[in-house]
Amino acid sequence: MIAFKSIGEAMPYQPIENYGIIGDLHSVALVGLDGSIDYMCFPNFDSPSIFAALLDDKKGGRFKIAPRMEKLRRKQLYLPDSNILLTRFLNSSGIGEVSDFMVIDETRHAHTLVRRAKAVRGEILFEIIFDLKFDYGRTGHKIIRKEKEILFIPDKENLPRIRLIAENIVWNEKEEGILTAEVLLKAGESMAFIMEEAKQDQPSPTMEPDFASTSFKNTLNFWQKWISQSTYQGRWREMVNRSALVLKLLTSKKYGSIVAAPTFGVPEEIGGTRNWDYRYTWIRDASFTLYALMRLGYTEEARSFMNWIEERCQDLNPDGSLQIMYGLDGRKILVEETLSHFEGYMGSRPVRIGNAAFGQMQLDIYGELMDSVYIYNKYGEPISIDMWENLTRLIAWVINNWQRKDEGIWEVRSGKQDFLYSKLMCWVAIDRGVRLALKRSFPAPLDHWIRVRNEIYKEIVHEYWNPAIGAFVQYKGSNNLDASSLLMPMVKFVGPTDPKWLSTLEAIKKELVDDSLVYRYRIGCGVEDGIEGREGTFNMCSFWYVECLSRAGNYSQARFLLEKMFGYANHLGLYAEEMGADGRQLGNFPQAFTHLALISAAINLNKNLSQHKISW
Repeated sequence: MIAFKSIGEAMPYQPIENYGIIGDLHSVALVGLDGSIDYMCFPNFDSPSIFAALLDDKKGGRFKIAPRMEKLRRKQLYLPDSNILLTRFLNSSGIGEVSDFMVIDETRHAHTLVRRAKAVRGEILFEIIFDLKFDYGRTGHKIIRKEKEILFIPDKENLPRIRLIAENIVWNEKEEGILTAEVLLKAGESMAFIMEEAKQDQPSPTMEPDFASTSFKNTLNFWQKWISQSTYQGRWREMVNRSALVLKLLTSKKYGSIVAAPTFGVPEEIGGTRNWDYRYTWIRDASFTLYALMRLGYTEEARSFMNWIEERCQDLNPDGSLQIMYGLDGRKILVEETLSHFEGYMGSRPVRIGNAAFGQMQLDIYGELMDSVYIYNKYGEPISIDMWENLTRLIAWVINNWQRKDEGIWEVRSGKQDFLYSKLMCWVAIDRGVRLALKRSFPAPLDHWIRVRNEIYKEIVHEYWNPAIGAFVQYKGSNNLDASSLLMPMVKFVGPTDPKWLSTLEAIKKELVDDSLVYRYRIGCGVEDGIEGREGTFNMCSFWYVECLSRAGNYSQARFLLEKMFGYANHLGLYAEEMGADGRQLGNFPQAFTHLALISAAINLNKNLSQHKISW
């Protein structure tokens, strides 16, 4: 295992929390504290990578701009209310900066990355490494040098050509295909490096005079205008706004869908095998996403995502069922394969792309989808007649299949079970269908729906309640707890102060809560999920726990734990999926679900504190 070194020393793999994220609503790049872009899929979220040093230091590729100075101190920040990232390098002889952004252009799109190196004080010698690796490092390329640009032409025709523009610079070819250069800048001087998709027979928009400075201003204006539309005015505005900006970065402008995370292969356990591809859209995320967007006032984004959901409802399987996840464009086949030539982050193998879970049956997705439709119909726009007809097919499938076992919310690979959360969300699916039918006077077999809904309710109350431990359990007949049950009061199945729920919450505190951090379940304590290794605490579960405390009226404890959770964010306010025992971020980064849970917890607790006039 490769050991982390202190900041300032060379390290083959940076801690995940050392990264910031930039993007253009089509793709993102991860920028490290060392000035290196170590991860970027191009030109779209789910395209093959062109930089992936995050997953293989030698074969993955990177684009690094950093001073050649010893004993550096490094800082990183976003320009206010934006997704423009500034990485600052400081030592006794001077200060250097690298600003990074991807151009947001409403009129045209060339998928453009802009990096600008600047000497703030003193003379700074910047070293540049441009190590492009097409197709997850599996495809070679040729280099064509021109007067003001360099073209990188991949050997495969279906991959994008890349153009690199940097005027008045001498490039050296260190190894085959790896370009290096050095630039000496005096105080106040700067140099721009522009990388874009080079479409054949189309001129580069970046050749316009002052493109770097003009696009910088336009992109900054875009982000600041966008975040100014947020209606959230409560406590913790900085954390909520940063989470909103992250969600926007993970949203596809073309399709309206949101990736669960922009990365693949980042391990949930260092050296372990829990390394998944999250560059897809889970139906499960729908209700949480719609709730967050609507509560923050982002109706346009909510409408776009709802249109994507409606398209999925028009493309149900012949039996009326849904998949649990789809490609951003709605494609259904997400074949899982292994990149055997990548060593993985800190030796964590296998590195997977694609996701075999797309073929699993997970009953909970129907409740999350119906809840999202209900939220949008209530706070957004009325749903269409055509959509209602598709939803009735979907509810009919739930009514005929809710008693089946499934792999559950956590996508276990140890076999199907009668999971509590799956049954809970089947109840939600039918309940929201009943509410919508009554609200809109839609035709529906309400007597049948209500009878089945009540049958599910009774089964949960009587067969998933374990009096020996005083809690609702993970699956029928078990003694195990599961953090997904924290959603029971949030979906209105049980009151937040119901005695049985408070008893369950106390049991979760004893079994799954570690200070302010919450495990989704305890592996090895009667729970096996069919995957080798262990994992950390789940950040979204930690925020769910905060919201449950808030809803139960324990405002002081909820606020204390919420602000402790804020302390586990990285230096930019970003979260991965999990938190390791040493407090390091684990899993794909940043994760949408975590930031959605943060927004929900902050909104709920802020409202309760204000209503009860609690100022501390």
